This record gives sequence, C-alpha cells and structure tokens, in this order.
Amino acid sequence: MENEITLENEAHVYEVEIDKPHPSSNHSKFREVLQWSNGQCVLAVPSTSKLSPRFDVSLCRALLGRDGFQIPPEDLQIPLQEALDSPSVRRYLLFSSSVFQFFLAPVVYVVVWCCLYSSVHLCLRLDLKAFWLFCGLVSLAAVIVTAVIILILNNSSKKININTDVRLIQVNETLLKYKLLVGLDDSEHRFTGTLQLYFLYWDLTPCLARLSETLEKCAGAQLQNKLQRRMSNLRLVVDMPDHDLEERSTQDGGSEETRPLLLESQGRGCRTESHQREMLTKSYSLVPDRSLSSQAKAYRLLLTYSAAYVKLTMSSRLPGRTDSSDCPPESESCHCSVATICLCQYIQNNILG
Repeated sequence: MENEITLENEAHVYEVEIDKPHPSSNHSKFREVLQWSNGQCVLAVPSTSKLSPRFDVSLCRALLGRDGFQIPPEDLQIPLQEALDSPSVRRYLLFSSSVFQFFLAPVVYVVVWCCLYSSVHLCLRLDLKAFWLFCGLVSLAAVIVTAVIILILNNSSKKININTDVRLIQVNETLLKYKLLVGLDDSEHRFTGTLQLYFLYWDLTPCLARLSETLEKCAGAQLQNKLQRRMSNLRLVVDMPDHDLEERSTQDGGSEETRPLLLESQGRGCRTESHQREMLTKSYSLVPDRSLSSQAKAYRLLLTYSAAYVKLTMSSRLPGRTDSSDCPPESESCHCSVATICLCQYIQNNILG
C-alpha cells in the first residue's frame, strides 16, 4: 500500500491502510488525471423524498465509480444502509429537517401567543384601545420567544449529532481507505432545505500526524479530563448476538489497541427480541481510553468528528480559527483547500481548546 499508518504496542500491531482511489477503466482521460484535494466535494446526493428521507445508495456507488472511486458494496452500500435506512433514523431526519421547522415556527407562535394571552388578560381590565395595545405586546413577545426557540434549534445543528454524525463514524472508518469522508447536511438555500449526503475527498495522513504530536505534548490527566468532559455524551449503540458478546468478553484482558476501533469501553445492555433471536443492545463510550497511544487517540478523535466536520464544511458553518487551545498545533498551515480550518484544527479548537 502506498500509505500505511501503524499503531503498535507490545501485544499487537494494528494497521490502518489508506489507499488512493483507483481510476475507472472506462473513465475519461481528464478524470483519470484529475487530482483531488482535501475538502473537495466529490459527490452530493439529495434525499429522494422530503417527507420520508432516504438515499439511493446504489446510485451513490455508481456516481463515485464514475469519478474513479471503485468501492465494493460491502464497504459503502451495506454500512450506509445500516446507518441511515432504519425507520427510527428516517423519522428523526424528518422531524429535525428545515422543512419541519418551517411548519413548526407558526405552531410555536400560536401556542406561545395563546399561553401569554390566557395568562395575563384575566388580571387586567382594559378598554378597547388598551386591549389592542395589549394584543400587540403579546404578539411581539410571542415573536421573540418563537425566534429564540428556532435559533436554539439551528444552533444545535452546529454541534455533533448523536443520531446522525455518530452513526456515520463506522461508515467513515470504512471509507478512509478510499480517502473519502461522508456527512449529512440539511441547510437552507433560498428558503428551501434539502437533506443531502456529501462525500468529501480527504487524506487523513497529515491531520493524523499533526494531532498525534499535539496530543503527545498535552498528554496527562488534564487532557483526559477535558476529553471526558467534552465527549461524555457521545456513545455508540450496537446490537449484537449473545454469542458475539461472550466472545468479546473473553478478549477483554488483551490490550486496548487490539479491540475494534469504536467499541472501546464496556457498556450497559438490555435484551431485546429481534427476528426470533436474542440480541443484546450495547452502549459504548467514544472517549478514547487513557491507555491508548497518542496516535491511536488522534485517529479515534478524527473519526468521531469526521461526519460533523463534513456537515459544517458543506453548510459554511465551520467556525474560524482561534488561539484559545491549551495545546497549539505544530503548524498554522491548513490541510484543507476549501475551508478556513481542517479536521485536526477543528478538533484542536473545539475539543482540546
């Protein structure tokens, strides 16, 4: 392989291979010589329906193949369908969409107006002129409260989303060997919003090297406490059969770096019946364990925030560079050609800062 990142400890060697995309045999000469740069959008696929958000994953694979990224179905279609195609995820995408917020705003306004009016008007004895003035003040207050609620909902979309961004971590872990990152965005454009699935070209090697050096300088209890405080709400939920759990429990005595990348700490589970077989739902923390090397921690942090970074980049909501981090980067250069900060700088500013 052309680029190979190796994480070593005494018990195990864990290799992460990042390959360059292979050009298609029937591709045009122009696209064969096309050189992608970090942060460049390779593909944007809109949802097939606003009321039932769903993506044509086979179309995504075909379009990526046209651009020279030959990805087998088990590395793209299956992970994406598992992450985004469940009914509960589609319901969440609908209720968190900009279309739903458009209809939610007048409903919130009417509810707030009725609550304010019914709470105050019985306490006042007003003539007709004062009554209309009172209604105007109630309307103004309702508009302000509604605007605050909508702004809070929009501001929450700038943070990592547990229901979408975290579910795409495993997809990005698979796509990294093709130098791709995937993310979801539903930002408004000309007062309309369409949920889109974005594929960005991204070579993780320079970001991994810089963030590893930063974590090496900041290693200690203070860094671990900061990660625990900033990432304590991020958990990955996985359904697995009982026999898989038993096999995993027999390996818990091994090194932390021998475990699967995102299944780091033991979580609580509850038994559920699914397709007439017993499954166990496990919840795992995404906070990197203190026993991991700086390179392994950096790799997990980059994967954890990869989908959120894609979302913020494509919606032009990526925060600017700040100097508030206690662990400054080794270099001020940005590894992204289309954004103000790259993925490792985003983590340094918002997680380590």
